[in-house]
Amino acid sequence: MNKTPLKAQHWLIFAIVAVLFFAWGAWLMRSSEVQPVANLQQWRDALLQPLAEDGLTLRDVQALAAGELWLEPRLDGARLSYRATLEGDEGEWSLQAELALSKNQRDSLMAAQGLRPGDAGVALDESLAEQMAAFTIASLNLGAPQALASERLAASFGQPRLTLELADGRAWVYPQWGLTVHLQGDDVALLHAVPRRAFAPQR
Repeated sequence: MNKTPLKAQHWLIFAIVAVLFFAWGAWLMRSSEVQPVANLQQWRDALLQPLAEDGLTLRDVQALAAGELWLEPRLDGARLSYRATLEGDEGEWSLQAELALSKNQRDSLMAAQGLRPGDAGVALDESLAEQMAAFTIASLNLGAPQALASERLAASFGQPRLTLELADGRAWVYPQWGLTVHLQGDDVALLHAVPRRAFAPQR
């Protein structure tokens, strides 16, 4: 009796089982990988990188998200910010971009609106946002959706160059983008970005 075909069948079955086993293992590995945040690459290129180079304007931010200009008559000086909402796969992100204004420009806006330090903030007319579209952005805040795991941000941006322990959590610092990521526990709370020169050593 010829046993060769039977042995061949055994080897074929073994090979099929081995292939299925390795395919299953590969699928498990892929399914356990941390997924990056889908929109952060786009926002890094459209917002963080230009801001790091001190070249982000209100017009750039408006092109990404419709919003409103808000004048805040704070006791330490008036601030003019553009507020909007960014739609991400994980939920809504709140955006607040502060415009770079001189003291005279801030004082003029306060006077035009009839406001004094300490008054409540007000939304400004849309026509003013159009007039100020070329103004530079001084800083940017992105408030993250709830329960956004910090490991997913690390999968998007890489590991931070510096980690700081804060009174209310931790901060990851990415000086190449002028970016500080504030964490609460293991979740991302806020992304705060400024021009990269702010991270340069003071002489």
